[in-house]
Amino acid sequence: MSRTGVLAVSSFQRLAAPEAKRRQRKCVICRTPFEPRSMKHKACGADCALAHAVAERARRDAKVARADRVATKQALEALRPKSYYLKVAQAAFNAFIRARDAALPCISCGRFHKGSYDAGHYRSVGAMPALRFHELNVHRQCVPCNQHRAGNIVEYRLGLVARIGVTMVEWLETDHPPAKYTIEEAKAITTLYRAKLKEIIL
Repeated sequence: MSRTGVLAVSSFQRLAAPEAKRRQRKCVICRTPFEPRSMKHKACGADCALAHAVAERARRDAKVARADRVATKQALEALRPKSYYLKVAQAAFNAFIRARDAALPCISCGRFHKGSYDAGHYRSVGAMPALRFHELNVHRQCVPCNQHRAGNIVEYRLGLVARIGVTMVEWLETDHPPAKYTIEEAKAITTLYRAKLKEIIL
């Protein structure tokens, strides 16, 4: 056979060869194997294609909703005053103090009782802002002593001396540099004491 004839037969064989079978994939809905028409073909039939379209729309809507919530939260945070963040930080700090001292009696009266307890400041927030978040200055105190007896400060000092020593009590009673907490500092305090509380309760 001539070279021309060989080439002709070879070309015919290539043309006559069966088409390669497409690689199968699993339907994203029912997981049934099928032959996709293209890379974008993900569902085996009309019903599954419709279900996939509905699911994709729901995912897109959820993504948009999450983005809206984040944007709304950021907008609200931008409008909140520093006092809000200090209040949140104080709540986190107070929760830690109550948990830290859960096994101890009231710092002032020394009683154990089933009533409520506060995180009582020895040096008040108004009198000494620098000690607002100082752990030695704040202890578990029963509500009657803290709220009804103006802190029961004389008994508080006696209890504090017994607990941390007179040297540290006298240090608390000295003057301290003024504290002007920033919003970022308040957020950091919140994060710190939420973490410390978690360590106690876990």
